Amino acid sequence: MIIGESKVDWRRFDAVLFDLDGVLTATATVHSASWKQMFDEYLKERAEQTGTPFVEFDIEGDYKTYVDGRPRYDGVATFLKSRGIDLPRGEPSDTPDQKTVCGLGNRKNDLIQEVLATDGVEVFDGSVRLVRRLEKVGVRQAIVSSSKNAEAVLRAAGIIDFFEVRVDGVVAARMKLPGKPRPDTFLEAARQLGVEPVRAVVVEDALAGVKAGVAGDFGLVIGVDREGDPQALKEAGADIVVDDLGLLVYEGD
Repeated sequence: MIIGESKVDWRRFDAVLFDLDGVLTATATVHSASWKQMFDEYLKERAEQTGTPFVEFDIEGDYKTYVDGRPRYDGVATFLKSRGIDLPRGEPSDTPDQKTVCGLGNRKNDLIQEVLATDGVEVFDGSVRLVRRLEKVGVRQAIVSSSKNAEAVLRAAGIIDFFEVRVDGVVAARMKLPGKPRPDTFLEAARQLGVEPVRAVVVEDALAGVKAGVAGDFGLVIGVDREGDPQALKEAGADIVVDDLGLLVYEGD
């Protein structure tokens, strides 16, 4: 499935900036499941303490709207705000049992680490074909991910050597860059590559990430639809929406 331009002329661009989870690696479903487990545990405990009804975390609604594509602690805070819950921000060093934004975020991180250690990382074959083709034709590549686990995921997937630059959650925190839907992390990746945004492509599966690409005035924004809802990515501003990046690999290029 392709919505938008039927063919991308990669020679128009100097670099492609990829999100990771859900774009290159099949870890988005693992992330969403980990978020649900963490939030449901917290919400059940809170409901018992306050005598209010328990309303579970909904992956289709809550995850996509408030969490997907955002830095971990921002995702926690944004979702809690949607439920009218005000917790202290805390510190990144908070333990996973502390009832702070950072504590809950760290609990989620523990859950995803357990899954990665047990199950490893699956990559999307079509995405890897595109990465290899871009390397062959001389288009530079970078990873722009909100995840602080991006390096571990790339190494586990065996694709880390394809990317000259990585602006992930660790880098963003160190440089104090605001996360998606702000464009700052994508702009920083382009800066490190020495590429003008208009000559770079953003590839994203999250609405927040697509909006970041649009806000940064990049030359092309490609949405990757893994959820069967291409129109949402198109409405967020994606120029092209595909369900498999392999569709953008053309023999003879």
